[in-house]
Parts: sequence; C-alpha cells; structure tokens
Amino acid sequence: MSTQSVSATEARRVATGGAHAKAILLGEHAVVYGAPALALPLPALNCRATVSRSERTRPGPLRLRRTVPDPAPVTAPVPVPVPVEQRLDEETEEDAPEEFRLLLDAFARRAGLRGTPSLEVLLHSGIPAGRGLGSSAANARALVHALDSLFATGLGERDVFELVQVSERSAHGLASGIDALTTGSTGPVLLAEGRRSTPPVGAGFQVVVADSGSGCGTRKAVTMLRGAFARDPGHRARFVDRSAALTRAALGDLADGRLAALGRRLTAAHELLAGLGLTTERTDTLAGAALGAGALGAKMSGGGLGGCVLALTATPEEADAVAGALSRGHGARTWTTPVAEGAGHDGF
Repeated sequence: MSTQSVSATEARRVATGGAHAKAILLGEHAVVYGAPALALPLPALNCRATVSRSERTRPGPLRLRRTVPDPAPVTAPVPVPVPVEQRLDEETEEDAPEEFRLLLDAFARRAGLRGTPSLEVLLHSGIPAGRGLGSSAANARALVHALDSLFATGLGERDVFELVQVSERSAHGLASGIDALTTGSTGPVLLAEGRRSTPPVGAGFQVVVADSGSGCGTRKAVTMLRGAFARDPGHRARFVDRSAALTRAALGDLADGRLAALGRRLTAAHELLAGLGLTTERTDTLAGAALGAGALGAKMSGGGLGGCVLALTATPEEADAVAGALSRGHGARTWTTPVAEGAGHDGF
C-alpha cells in the first residue's frame, strides 16, 4: 500500500469504483468446506460505487443512495447490455447496511485514517440482487475501489480481496472468497486449497444465465446445510467428496476442450445439489428446458433455493437457441457470456 498521506489527497472529494457479477460453474456450498470451486465473471452485469465526503459537520452513519435499473425485457433472447449511466433508475436512500459499515471501519484501519470518515455512497447496480450472481461482493468491491481512489491508498489485489471478505462474511456468514475473487476477474477463477488461479481453457464456449425470478436464499441455504451436516457428518463428507470429484474432472475436460463431457459434469452437479434440497421446481424446470433446447449441460448456480440456472453451449448460435427457449418459453431473463480459449496462470 502507498505511504502517501491522506492530507495530500484532501482535495479529492469524489471517487468511483466498479465491479461485475459472477456465476459459479461448479463447487458451490462445497467450497466453504474445502472443496475446489470454479466460477466465471459476468462483465455484462456490472455496478459502480461513487463515494463522496459528507458535508455533515461531525461523523455519523454511512449514508447510501442506491439506484437499481428497470429489469430488461424478457422477450429478447439475449438482452444487449446497456451502460449503467444510460439506464432509467429508481433511487432510494438509506443507512448503509452493516456489511458496508464494517468494510469502512476495516478500510480506515488499513489505510491508517484517524477514525472512520463520514461518507456518502451512491451505488448504481445492474446486477439483480439475491440471485446468486455475487451482487453483494460486487457492490463491496466497487466500494473498496472507490475508497482506494478517494484516499489514494494504493491497495493491492490481496488488500481489496480481504476487505471485500469483511463485507461478505457479514452478509452471508460463511464466505469462501470465490465471489470476492471473481467479481474482479477477467477470466475463469479456480479456488482450490485456499489459492486462486486461472484454469486453462482448451476450447471456447458460451454460458447462458437464466434468472428464475425468485431470490436466492444463500444465508438460509448455508444455515440449512450446516444444520443437516451437523446431524450427519457422513452426509457432509459424501457431498464434499462428490462435488470435489466433479470439479476436478471438469477441470480436465475444460483444459482439453471436451465440452460435451464438461456439460455432463454440470448436469450431474445440478442433480447433486437437488439431492440436498437446494433446487426448486422452477430451477429444475429451467435446467430441463435448457437441455431440451440443446444445451450440453445445465445446473443451478450459487446459493440455491431460487436464483439462476446456467446452461453450457459450444457456439453463440446454440446459446441464442437456448436463451430463446428460456426467455420466450419460460419468461426468464437471460444473459450470455463467452469464455475464450486460453492458458491458465497462478494467482495469489
């Protein structure tokens, strides 16, 4: 971190930061028990935080103004991303949530500030909340980047990650770090044994994300599983082992470009999560419809109990067909993200 003094940045009164959504391809829930997880960035869904020094004469609660764009119409198979600035937004004002206040306190300590600053935050978000797309982590990451810019603290990527994790642990209880990592990544993220890396991709593919229309109950799901596993530790061990095996096999498929095999791993993961009671009739229906429309594999993504479904295809044309079937046939909002062929590399 930079040693530049805060007093040298006193003239800076407004700063912004951004981040984007994510989708977990494999390993949700098992990752908090040490199994590997694989996630993808969704850059078409993004958010921006603008931080300004408060005009209040004394420190008070962190104030938050939040703008959420109108939902994209469901008639288009793949809605074209619209920059946040161009959307018609509905704005609300509120005290910042506890996770943001804890993040600000942690930032102040890390930056060596004398006390917690009095700030106001304007948060523009095009990421649907409560859908397992990492909206809380993306919002926190955008806020950290804005704070870093406002105070010229020169945070490194590990610093940013650790601050986002402060917010995520408050928001969700258990937080593996996969959301905190992927909301700032430009490529796939593998989290394994506490280390981040970018896995090799042997052949490009497309992922269609379909919104089930109901909220993803991450905290509820985490609590439900914690209770079930406490009652039956063997059940937890079997789930974690099976999830880890699917993810490791999928990494080999991904590296070698075996997309059909990769798709089968996704469908098997959906069945595994369904066995834990994490899917719903709606997410099961969307996954089945995606397979019926030609997807190579489909599964729920994220916390479950609602949220989103992912479908894998080899080509953009196939992705359009799957997205069209889900939007026109089942009224689901969809987004498509391409994953390009590329070499892997280690992270922190």
